[in-house]
Amino acid sequence: MPKGKTFIICGPSGVGKGTVVSRLMEADPTLYFSVSATTRAPRAGEADGVHYHFLTRERFQEWIDAGDFLEHAQFVGNFYGTPRRYVDEAMDQGRDVLLDIEIQGAEQIHQKRPEAVRIYIAPPSWEELERRLTGRGTEDGEKIRSRLARGREEFAAARDFDYLVINDTVEHAAAEIRAIMTAEHCRPAERAAQIEC
Repeated sequence: MPKGKTFIICGPSGVGKGTVVSRLMEADPTLYFSVSATTRAPRAGEADGVHYHFLTRERFQEWIDAGDFLEHAQFVGNFYGTPRRYVDEAMDQGRDVLLDIEIQGAEQIHQKRPEAVRIYIAPPSWEELERRLTGRGTEDGEKIRSRLARGREEFAAARDFDYLVINDTVEHAAAEIRAIMTAEHCRPAERAAQIEC
């Protein structure tokens, strides 16, 4: 059985990554969505192993020391990371893995696994991204401006990614990512390994 591939999904806050990933998962239940680990406390309704793998700080540090994360970072006083074991298990089963992570995490994984495919989801325009962030109604103007500034900085770094997908509609963005995934499995080295000579 051919091994699965890792697809890293990045993009600015408010661009709709979660919605696009959900659409991809609905269309192909064989995909594996990597659940991150965190040291933050569970929120109401969150289940361990479903929303996050909830770890103590001591346990998280043990995983870091053992090299059990593909990437990890500290954010607002808590640690977050992508457990290596679950990703590898899914890939060994022939399943493609989707990672929805920050651009810094994507860079860490790229250093360790350059074969992982990096996809950056961008808004059709910065004005549209601002409209989406404002439409959420969850943040004040200062936080929205801060997110937009950070998004522009990340966008400059995203030029080194393998693919850029513009999320003008969820359907279009998901279709483009599905096409990317298919194309990645058609590379000559991938296909040649599947043919018995």
